[in-house]
Amino acid sequence: MANHMNGAKHRVGGKSVLGGAMIIAGTTVGAGMFSLPVVGAGMWFGYSIAMLLGVWFCMLMSGLLLLEANLHFEPGDSFDTLTRVTLGQFWRVVNGLSIAFVLYILTYAYISGGGSIVNHSLSALGVSLPQSVAGLVFAVVLALVVFISTKAVDRITTIMLGGMVITFFLAIGNLLIDIDPIKLTSPDGESRYLPYLLAAIPFGLASFGYHGNVPSLVKYYGKDARTIVKAIIVGTSIALVIYVCWLVATMGNIPRSQFTNIIEQGGNIGVLVAALSGVITSHWLDNMLSLFANLAVASSFLGVTLGLFDYLADLFGFDDSRKGRFKTAAVTFIPPTILGLLFPNGFIIAIGFAALAATVWAVIVPALLAYKIRQQHPNSKGFKVPGGTPLIVVVILFGVITATCHLLAMADILPVFK
Repeated sequence: MANHMNGAKHRVGGKSVLGGAMIIAGTTVGAGMFSLPVVGAGMWFGYSIAMLLGVWFCMLMSGLLLLEANLHFEPGDSFDTLTRVTLGQFWRVVNGLSIAFVLYILTYAYISGGGSIVNHSLSALGVSLPQSVAGLVFAVVLALVVFISTKAVDRITTIMLGGMVITFFLAIGNLLIDIDPIKLTSPDGESRYLPYLLAAIPFGLASFGYHGNVPSLVKYYGKDARTIVKAIIVGTSIALVIYVCWLVATMGNIPRSQFTNIIEQGGNIGVLVAALSGVITSHWLDNMLSLFANLAVASSFLGVTLGLFDYLADLFGFDDSRKGRFKTAAVTFIPPTILGLLFPNGFIIAIGFAALAATVWAVIVPALLAYKIRQQHPNSKGFKVPGGTPLIVVVILFGVITATCHLLAMADILPVFK
């Protein structure tokens, strides 16, 4: 046993923290970031940063609590096994349904966002398409990639991520140079800010979703808790820095009063990018921003739909033959694509619903798993998240408050900036 453990440590030693951090950051940062300036327009810059910091901390802790529970299982065991063994059949079903719902609703969100940014890009070339048709083209082209193979998704996503990094720094770097500090510190429009904070929290939560990768990291690194913890902290911190830069770039260039017009048009990705295009003087940099937006939505779509594709194939027992993959592709892509045709501007609404369901599997369930595992293994010498039971209570409360905020905002009880 000792020799086996030493061998495992040796193998893990060849895998850097950076690799895991990039997996976490790559999963976390995606098209969801385009919702942040729109939903943060009411509370504006200072409160948006405070909200992001609070959400980042709670989502980091819930991920580490999930890791703590996961390390009591074999590498390769995922959410389904963890919930079934630790919390029982009820939580297994609730968790499974919430994961499936999040993946489906995000697929629809990215079809909506993809249609919007494809439309914006085509209009710059003088081509006009109905947004629902642009969304259909976006969905069909990328669905073919997922249908072909996981390897195709892997290769194309790697290229896209490289392109995203380059275009992000080129476009956002220029926007950061041109910011107007007065826009950040003394915005125009009404003087109410704090009341809009609560309705925005769910969108912050949706921007820090990486929890599906925690079991993958345990499988990748083995039970090397220290390396995985570092990877999660570094990866989520990279995402936080990118989001702060993005908020500075958008809110430092677009006046607060202009966001009411963006929200009236549905707050979709193409509308926000069009507003930023209006303040970019260089045509080349405008193209970089549009290219970044296209790559961000496409890579997010591929990442989410690959997860949904594999989940549904396993659920329905479809094999990996051409016929089996076709059945899985039909179940994966047809429902959200129909939604995209019927409701082409539902990007912001869909991100909110994704956050509502994600409070279950990315916040509440990890905290419950860690609590139950500590009861079952009171003398465990393995990795334990500091903070004891009070931290678990804080994380669960965060999940409950976030879900409640979304429901109250939907019912028009909480103020929403319009």
